[in-house]
Amino acid sequence: MKRASNIMLAFFFFALVTALPDHSAHSKNLYKESEYQRLWCSRAGGRAEYVLPDRTRVDCLTDEYAVEVDFAPKWAEAIGQALYYASVTGRRPAVLLIIESPTDARYLLRLERVSTTTKFHIMTITPAYLREDLAGSLAP
Repeated sequence: MKRASNIMLAFFFFALVTALPDHSAHSKNLYKESEYQRLWCSRAGGRAEYVLPDRTRVDCLTDEYAVEVDFAPKWAEAIGQALYYASVTGRRPAVLLIIESPTDARYLLRLERVSTTTKFHIMTITPAYLREDLAGSLAP
């Protein structure tokens, strides 16, 4: 009898968990990372999605920087990628951090703290940058 109630409890738990909505799927960003990347890289005169010999891709390779573009919560990953891309390309490492809300400022502070000991360039981009471009492209 106890085994049957454990099975029922496990089934109930499974049904409950699978019925709950996945909130991570609903936490959409305002724009795709690639939209920020393409526009910024184009304006910087860089090459977007530059492929390295090991088939990894630099988000934007300029004459001076190997730039990793990422949303603010992925700040730590961005550092590692920028440092790696810089070591392969001979360019300076840079992170272009996407700031979409005021709460993203905490990630920028973390990034700045690490940059004092591990030298890399920090830049930011906001949705206003894209909206400005979209507004300009709609002008007569």
